[in-house]
Amino acid sequence: MKSYVLLAGMVLLLAAFFGYRSFFPGEEIPYDDDQEGLKDQIVFKFSHVVAENTPKGLAAQRFAELVAEKSDGHIKIEVFPNGSLYSDIEEINALKEGQVHFIAPSTSKLGMLSPKWAVLDLPFAFPSRKAALEGLNGDIGEQLLDSLQGDGIKGLAHWPNGFKQLTTNKGPIQKPEDLKGQSFRIMQSDVISAQFSRLKAKAIQDSFNSTYKLLEEGEVDGEENTVSNIYSKKFYNLQKHMTISNHGYLGYAVMMSGKVWNEQSEETKKILLEAMEETTAWNSRMAFDMNEELLEKIRQNSSIQIHELTPEEEQEWQAVLDPIYEDFSQDIGKNLVKEMKELRGKYE
Repeated sequence: MKSYVLLAGMVLLLAAFFGYRSFFPGEEIPYDDDQEGLKDQIVFKFSHVVAENTPKGLAAQRFAELVAEKSDGHIKIEVFPNGSLYSDIEEINALKEGQVHFIAPSTSKLGMLSPKWAVLDLPFAFPSRKAALEGLNGDIGEQLLDSLQGDGIKGLAHWPNGFKQLTTNKGPIQKPEDLKGQSFRIMQSDVISAQFSRLKAKAIQDSFNSTYKLLEEGEVDGEENTVSNIYSKKFYNLQKHMTISNHGYLGYAVMMSGKVWNEQSEETKKILLEAMEETTAWNSRMAFDMNEELLEKIRQNSSIQIHELTPEEEQEWQAVLDPIYEDFSQDIGKNLVKEMKELRGKYE
C-alpha cells in the first residue's frame, strides 16, 4: 500500500511539472550568453616560471589579453606563472610532448636544442639595451629562432628581461678576484659555468624556483639575475651585497609546439602572430625600464649594499672573461660569434 501511495505521488508531481511547463509553451530555458561560443573556443596553455609582476609575467598576460581581444574571445590563452605547471627544467619536454602549448624559457636553457643559443650567454655581449634589441631583432635573433625548427618547435619571438647583476653574502664584489671561492646558483649553461670557473668561483646549476631555498639554507653564497627577478623573488632579503655589473644578458624565447602551430587555421595563426608582435614591441620598451625602476625600490626599501662597476672596473672584468668567446667559438659557430663581437664593438 505504501509503495502504491509513493508511486501515485510521484506521478502527480511529474504531471504537475509538465502541466506547469505546458502553460508557457513559448518560454525558453534561460540562456547564459557568457557561454555562447565556448563550445568552439580554442584554448592554449602558456607556462612560465617567473612571477606575474616581472617582464615575462606581464608580457605573457598582455599576450593573452591581445589574443582574446583580436579573436573576440574565440581564442583563449591560459597563463600559468611561477612554475605552477612545469619547472624551467621540465617545460621544454612538456612542450615537445604536447602537454603545454606556449613556453618562454630563458635562452640559456636552449643550448640543449642548439649550441647557437649560447651566443647570448657570452660575457658583456650587449653593451646597451640598444645593442641588445638590434641583435635580437636582427640576423642574430632570427638565426636562433630558426634553429628551433629541427626540434619541431615554432620560434615566435625574443622577450628581453634585462642585464644580469650579482648578489652575495660574502663581501662586496668589485673586482673579478672578489668571486674567488664563492658559490653561485646559475642557469643551465656551459658558457655561464665557464665564466664562473674563470673567476675561480663554484657554479651550481639549478632551477630558478630553487634559488631562494638555496640562498636561505646557505647552500650557495650568491646568484646572478636581473633586478626584476631579484626584486620579485625577494632575493635581496637574503643577500648583503649586490653589484650592478651588467655582465650578461637574460631573456626569453617564446615558442610553440610546431605540431600544434601547423594544426591551426590561417586566421588563428594571423591573430597569434599579430598579438605576439605587439606584445614583443611593448615588452622591449618596458623590460629595461622596469629593471631601473625596481633597482631604486631595492635601494629605498632594503639594507642590501649596492655597488656599480665603473668603466675601468668593467674593463678588468672583460679582460678576464673575453677569452670565453674563443673557447666556445667552435661550439657556437665561428660566424655567429664573429657577428656578436662585431655588434658589441659597434656599441662599445
